[in-house]
Parts: sequence; structure tokens; C-alpha cells
Amino acid sequence: MRSTETSGSGGNTDPVRIVVAGGGTAGWMTAAALGHFLDTGFTVTLVESEEIGTVGVGEATIPQIRMFNQALGIDEDAFIRATQATFKLAIEFVGWGAPGERYMHAFGDVGRDVGLCAFHHYWSRGRRLGIAGPHGAYAINDLAARAGRMHRGAPLTSRNIPEMPHAFHFDAGLYAAFLRQFAESRGVTRREGRISEVRQDPLSGDITALALASGEEISGDLFIDCTGFRGLLIGGTMGSGYVDWSHWLPCDRALAVPSGRAPDFTPYTRATAHTAGWQWRIPLQHRTGNGRVYCSAFTSDEEEADSLLAHLDGPALADPRPIRFTTGRRAEAWRGNVIAVGLSSGFLEPLESTSIHLIQTAISRILKFLPGKDQTQAARNEYNRQFTFEMERIRDFIVLHYHVNQRPEPFWQAMRELALPDTLSDRIELFRANGHIFRHGDELFGEVGWFQVMAGQGIVPQRSHALAETIDEADLKSYLETLNGLYVREVERYPGHADFIARHCAAPPLNLGAAA
Repeated sequence: MRSTETSGSGGNTDPVRIVVAGGGTAGWMTAAALGHFLDTGFTVTLVESEEIGTVGVGEATIPQIRMFNQALGIDEDAFIRATQATFKLAIEFVGWGAPGERYMHAFGDVGRDVGLCAFHHYWSRGRRLGIAGPHGAYAINDLAARAGRMHRGAPLTSRNIPEMPHAFHFDAGLYAAFLRQFAESRGVTRREGRISEVRQDPLSGDITALALASGEEISGDLFIDCTGFRGLLIGGTMGSGYVDWSHWLPCDRALAVPSGRAPDFTPYTRATAHTAGWQWRIPLQHRTGNGRVYCSAFTSDEEEADSLLAHLDGPALADPRPIRFTTGRRAEAWRGNVIAVGLSSGFLEPLESTSIHLIQTAISRILKFLPGKDQTQAARNEYNRQFTFEMERIRDFIVLHYHVNQRPEPFWQAMRELALPDTLSDRIELFRANGHIFRHGDELFGEVGWFQVMAGQGIVPQRSHALAETIDEADLKSYLETLNGLYVREVERYPGHADFIARHCAAPPLNLGAAA
């Protein structure tokens, strides 16, 4: 990225000055992307303080992170080595439908559609007839994840088998450091210091500069707020309110703790339901990330800390770190000349690994709108509409996991009795009645994702699409068995996950005490 005197907006010859407030994953993803894609007419400065820690628990991702890295020209194996990453094919949900039950929400397709009729209609009819296995028996990512195997690229046994989409588990702190080096090599300037005061234009209210405790001032035209839960600029200065969703998602606390690398080096994230919440398990090359998300109204911090430590695969490498949060979103993610990215824009618990993806989509929107010095309210309104739609649809998907359960504990009983958002209750009833699922606009999770969670937690539609009802039962049984057989034979050819990493992208040893 080069600083030039070319106009960035409206004929003004000075470059547009973009200031990113805060580092961590959100700050350095933003700075790296802006530094890579913006050339003439823009400067990018990131302000962060080593005195202020980051949350840094968003270590599990979804496949769209590969698009981000590829767009920046980052080599996948180099990224994996630098961040101690492993591959991720799915999320395993343990005990969410009922205690002892488990299912995978796998990336990629489940089965194969037949003509105009989606596969899940054939599966639901087969399930009612007793001839269909669990939905994961027809998903290659599910089968590979359960077998602990990994493969990239074209299938090995048949052209009729899809490639496996994958994401990663990685160390968020190492990823931020990796992107810092990338960003600075592309002209991004870093300023160390704690923000002591925010200067505003007395007429417009827009931010003009950030005053640091050192006395330095960082002036700008557009400010990106990556200050985390504090929302220092978007909330504290610009006054964008917070829309509280805790009546739908009442979990309000988390504990995070790293443990030693487990022998069970799985290519998937695990989310295990507990008495008043759930526990995550994220295997990295050098350690395992663990955490407990819970509702403080139904349990105590001490109980959850003890239970978390009792359910680790290996020795804890640190004391559990507490995190408090309120699920929800900013009323406006873009207000004045400030755009919130990451936790400053809102919080949805990491049940479906969406935290880093939401950073990615915010960056994409910023680049599409590319606010210069002349920013319009119409642009802000459309940006905020897109942001709100995305957050609400992910919210509904997460609420689904909690609501459709058969667990006996008071917390889970309360979640079953929730008054759901209309957008979610209609969706559940449509699937329960006749198996229909429709994707709404550009929402993140499509039909296959909704199908896997609803089916995995015990909803079998009462009826299937009329086309699926016409197929002969013997033909349906043969079709399902053939699909499963194709995928099982393919997965058997794949190497183990740990062997695949050792062969292609093993990271050098890391000091575990420092990494914790």
C-alpha cells in the first residue's frame, strides 16, 4: 500500500486517513485487508496498547476464512504453520438433543439432491420408513471427521463425490501477529499507546482524532472501532445503543482455559451441553482450547470452573479466564464516521464459530462501501440494514440449538419454553410439518445447515416433498445405501488428520507456557 496525493473522495487531493482503533484478531484482519486492497488515496494506521488484553477465544472458524486468506494471497500451509492450526471439517454437538446423543453439523452437502427435490426430503421419508441412517451417514465431511481423517482437493475414488470443504482451528493471538507482519509489509502504520481521549468535531460530532496517553494525536477521516466489548468509539463516543438479546440467549458468562494437546487430535470442534450451558473443545497443534459458556442465573462461577477443569482432555496450562458478555448487537454498526468491527459491533456466543466470520463480513462491507471523506446517511442506513439482517439470522440459528432439546435441567427446560422470534418459530414449524427449508436472502446458514441441526436434535418432518413420496421404497433404500457406500470408500483412502498435518504443514515446536 502506498501513500499518495491522489484523491480518495470528492476531488480532495489529500489521502483518506483510516484509523483502526484496537488490535487483536479484528484489528489486524481489518488492517491487513485494507492495506492489501487499498492503494492510492488511502493511509491506514492501527492504534493498539499492549496494556489492554484481547478476548482471543475465537479459534474455530468456518470455510469462508479460506476466502479471506486467499484474497490476501496467503499460502494456506504457511498460515497453518504460523498459527499452530489444525483442520476443521465439522462441529460435533454432544448432548444437545438429549443427554448422550450426538451429531455433527458438517461443512458441505449432505447427500445429493434428485432433480428439483432436496436430499433431506428423501432422507426424512427414509427415516420414517426405518431405512435411512443418521443424516451424517450421507455427508463426506461428517464421515471423515468421525474417522479422524483429512484430505484436500479432488476426490480419490469417484467424480460423483464432492470435494470436502474445510476450515481451521487456530491460535487467535498467533493469527493476529501473523497478520500484523503482513499488514505492516503493505504500508500499514502501527502506533503503540492507550487512547486517553477522543476528539470530535463540534458541529458534526464526527471523530477527528484519537489522543494517546503519550500525548500523540492520531487524526483520521474514517475510524474503525476494534476495541472489543468496550466499544470505545462506536458506543462510548458516538452513542450507538446496544440491542439486548439476552431474553433469547441468556448465557452471559464464559471461562476459557488452554490445556495440553490431547491424543484425540480431531478435525472438528466439539460443543458439549452441560447443566447450564455448554463447553467447547478446539484442538490445535500445540494445545487444546477449552471454554465453558453458561447462564449465571442457573449456576455459579465456582461450579462452572470446577466442572470445566474436570472435563479437560489434558492438564490445564493456566487458570480459567472469566469473560462476561451480553448477547446482542449495536443499534448502528456505522454511525457518523465510525464503523464497529468485531466485538464492538455485538456479540453472539461462538457456538457455530461465527465470531471471526463476522469480522470478515464487516471488512467486506467496508470495502464495498469504501467510505471516504464524504459519507452519506443513505450509505450508513444500507450498511446497518445488512449488518442487522446478518446478525439476526445467525441469532436465530443459535437459538435453534438451545430451543429444540429434551434435556431435564431447569436451564434447558426454560430454553424449550422460550417465546421465539417469529422468523425462527415459522421456520421450525415449516420443517416439522413437511420438511421445507428456504434460505432467506444472503443469510450465512443455508438449507443444509438448518437441516443438520434440526434433524440432529430430533426433528423428523411429518411429511416429505411429494416427489420424494413417489419413489419406490426399495429404490429409496438402494439410493441411500449407494450414497453411504461411495462416501465410506472414499474416506477410507484418506490419511489420518495428524498424519496429514505432519506431511504438509506441521508447525515448529512452541513454548506452551508462552502460548497459554
